[in-house]
Amino acid sequence: MLVEDVLGYLGKVARYDPDSFIPLFIGGERMGCVNAQWRERLLATGAGLFVETRDGLACRAGVSYEQISGRLQAEAEGWRDEGWLNGWRNERFTAMRQNGEPVFELERAAFRPLGLTSQAVHVNGLCRLPGGEVRMWVGRRSPHKAVDPNRMDNMVGGGVASGESIGLALERESWEEAGIPAGRLEGLTRQSLLLAERPVARGLHREWLHVFDVWLPEGDIPCNQDGEVAEHQLLSLEEVECLLIGERFMIDAALVACDCLARLGFWGEESGRILAFLRSEAARGARARAGV
Repeated sequence: MLVEDVLGYLGKVARYDPDSFIPLFIGGERMGCVNAQWRERLLATGAGLFVETRDGLACRAGVSYEQISGRLQAEAEGWRDEGWLNGWRNERFTAMRQNGEPVFELERAAFRPLGLTSQAVHVNGLCRLPGGEVRMWVGRRSPHKAVDPNRMDNMVGGGVASGESIGLALERESWEEAGIPAGRLEGLTRQSLLLAERPVARGLHREWLHVFDVWLPEGDIPCNQDGEVAEHQLLSLEEVECLLIGERFMIDAALVACDCLARLGFWGEESGRILAFLRSEAARGARARAGV
C-alpha cells in the first residue's frame, strides 16, 4: 500500500535520538542544542563564551539583541576560518523565543551547528487542467547548489532572512525562484505550518515551514530568476507520489508535498493519516523546543 510507504519515509526522516544532543541556552533561554563534536568545540574556544551547566551549555554573550548578535557572529566567523563551517552565505537568520520575540541574528551557516530554529516559506504550485485533473509544479534544483543539487523541490522554497517578515520572504522567494509577481500573492493565506527536524552533518536542522498554495492557470509556466532552479516540471500527483517514495525530493520539500497531496485528498480516507503524522511531529517539536 503506497500510503504505508509514504508514512515509512516520513517516519525515517523525522525521527532521531534527542538524547544525542546537548541543550544550548542563550540569553537565559533554551534556544538550541549541539552534538558531541560541537560541544567540544564550543567549550574549547571563545575565551569562555560557552560554559557547561547542569542543564547543558550556556552562552555568555550578553543580554541584548546587539550584544548576543555581535559576539556570536564574531565567533561564527572564527569557526568559518577554522574550516568548521561550510556553505557560508553572508545571510543572517533570526533566532526567536517561543513567543516570537527576536533574541539575536546570526549567519545562517551557524544555525545548524547550534541547533537553532529557523523559518522558511514553501509554495506548492498547482494547476487544474480543463478535465479537472490537478497537477503540481515541481522544481529541480540547480546542479551547482551546495545543498541537495539536482534534487526535486517545491515550486518555491527558501529561508526567512533576518529582519524579514513571512510575507516579504514569500514575495521575494516567489519572484526569485518562480518569477511570480507580488500581485499574484495578494490574499494568500498559509495552509500549513510544518516542522522539519533531523540530524545533519553540520549539526541539527530545525526549521518551521510556512506552507502556501498558489493555483496557476494552464499555460502559466514558472520562470526561475536567480539560477537556483534548473527547471520546473508540471507533474501528475501520481508522478509526485513516485518521486516521494523514490526519495528524489529534498526532505523539507517532501514534507510540504506530502502535506499538499493529503490536503487535496489524494490518498482518499488515508490522507488523514498523513496529515495526523505531520501535525503530531510539529506538536512534538514545539513541546521539545519549550523543554516540556
